[in-house]
Amino acid sequence: MNLSQLEKKLKIKFKDKKLLEKSLIHKSLDPINNNEKLEFLGDRVLGFIISKKLIDIYPDENEGSLDKKFASLVNKNRCLDIANKLELFNYIKTNTNKTNKYKIENKILSDTCESIVGAIFLDQGIKVVESFILNMWNDFIVNTKETIIDSKTKLQEFSLKKFKILPKYKLIKTKGLKHKPIFHVQVKIKTSQAIEGIGNSKKLAEQDAATSLLKKLKLI
Repeated sequence: MNLSQLEKKLKIKFKDKKLLEKSLIHKSLDPINNNEKLEFLGDRVLGFIISKKLIDIYPDENEGSLDKKFASLVNKNRCLDIANKLELFNYIKTNTNKTNKYKIENKILSDTCESIVGAIFLDQGIKVVESFILNMWNDFIVNTKETIIDSKTKLQEFSLKKFKILPKYKLIKTKGLKHKPIFHVQVKIKTSQAIEGIGNSKKLAEQDAATSLLKKLKLI
C-alpha cells in the first residue's frame, strides 16, 4: 500500500505508519485487526473539534441552533464528501478490493474518514488533528449559516409541535451479507400510517423512512 501518497493528501507525515494502515482496513478483510475502534475514536474527536469551532464562531446562538449546524457537519454524508476529496477509495482495503476497487460502498468510505481522524489524533495529537479537521471541513463550516435540517430532525420537530410526542422508529428486518447489511426500518407518528425506509445502516434507514413520511405528509 502506497501510504506516502495518502500522507501527501492528508498533509501529515505519520510517525507510526502501521496506525495509518490500520485505519484503512475494513472488517470484511480482517474481522479482528481493522479500523472499527479508530472509527469509534475519530467520530468522537470530530464531534469535539466541530462543536468547539461552532461555539467559537457562533457565540450568541442557542444550543438548538448549534445542534442543527453540528448535524449538518458531522454526519455520514459529510464524511463521505471528505473521503471522496481524499480519494480514499484508492487506499481502503476490503475483501473485494481487487475486483471492485472503485465501487466501495459509501458507508465504508465515510467510516474510513472517521477512522483516519482517529489515527491522526493518536499519532499526532489534538492540535494536528484539529488543524486537519478545520482545513478539510472549512467550506462546509463557512456554509453553516444556511443550515440544512435533516429529515429525522424535521419530523421530530413536527411531531413534538403537533402531538407533543416523538416519532416511533422500529427495526423491521435486516437483509444481506453480515458485512454488508441492508436495514429496513418503519417510522410513524400519531395519526399516520407506518412508513418504511431502507439503508446501509440503521441511522440511514431511519433517515430514509423519515424522508418518505415527510413526503407523505406533504411537509417537503
